[in-house]
Amino acid sequence: MIKRLAKHGNSWAIVIDRGVMDLLKIEPESPVSITTDGTRLLIEPVRETGNDARFRAVMKKVHRRYSKAFRKLAE
Repeated sequence: MIKRLAKHGNSWAIVIDRGVMDLLKIEPESPVSITTDGTRLLIEPVRETGNDARFRAVMKKVHRRYSKAFRKLAE
């Protein structure tokens, strides 16, 4: 598939067809990782692992419990 860049404000964008998005199981708001080796771009969806979800849950719990202490430490 050959695509052209499209002007988007002061930047340039690549439009991803719905069929490709369906194949990758991503939505317009899905985070993607863009990397390069100097000659190519690789765009891939960021998948949350079970560890990521658990880490976020633990951080939310810690923040709820110790938010006052964190605020005092930041001052």
